[in-house]
Amino acid sequence: MVHHQIKVVQALASSVTAGGRGTTGTAFPRQPEKALKLYEFEGSPFCRRVREVMTLLNLDYEVYPCPKGGTKYRQMVKQTGGKKQFPFLVDENTGAAMYESQDIIHYLFKHYGKSGKTPERYANYPRYPVVAFAGTLINGARGVWINRKIIDRPAPRQLLALWGFEASPYTRVVRGVLTELELPFIFHNVAKERWQDLGPASLRLKPGKYEPLQGGKREKIVQLMSRFKKDIQVPYLEDPNTGAKLFESADIVQYLNRQYG
Repeated sequence: MVHHQIKVVQALASSVTAGGRGTTGTAFPRQPEKALKLYEFEGSPFCRRVREVMTLLNLDYEVYPCPKGGTKYRQMVKQTGGKKQFPFLVDENTGAAMYESQDIIHYLFKHYGKSGKTPERYANYPRYPVVAFAGTLINGARGVWINRKIIDRPAPRQLLALWGFEASPYTRVVRGVLTELELPFIFHNVAKERWQDLGPASLRLKPGKYEPLQGGKREKIVQLMSRFKKDIQVPYLEDPNTGAKLFESADIVQYLNRQYG
């Protein structure tokens, strides 16, 4: 448990380096009919740029982890796009398949943003994401390399489902393990939609019983979690292959390593 908490602290420090990006998002996203597919790996600073924007737009998407040394999805990207470069976005709604984080960001705002234009803050990322790279190092470079013990192990038949948001340190720890185990999953963004959502569940800026924005995306998540008598809490994992449904990052990590590690 102590070792896990150290990972969480490192993940928190990594999130702080991003200056708050990947925390808030629109309450009413333009979710595409067919799920976006993102081939990436947790420790890549270029992939992190795209995930931050996905959270801002509050989009759900499929993640196909491509850690260094991976044997499953890296080769698929090579076959589809011609090179092993990440991130790689596939949008079956438009037929787009593209590399380059900045190009992907412009594409996402154009097709799924409210105005169709990329905000200035996201329009001119530095060519080399030094801050995001520093965040990767602070986080112990987790989610960069494959777990050698699972090489060539077949992927589960159905995608796992994870609820969280980019800057959540607890979610970051879980995503790192999913990457290292090459486990594909659906990422359900649960971005904070307004100031009343800010802060952890027990220390939220607006005290008292949590009330989500009416009609917002978080309202649906609260309905889901109320079955477990939970206030909104992430990460939350569902594994349709086993029927497992888990809160608490430490429990999720333990489950993933036991079941797939």
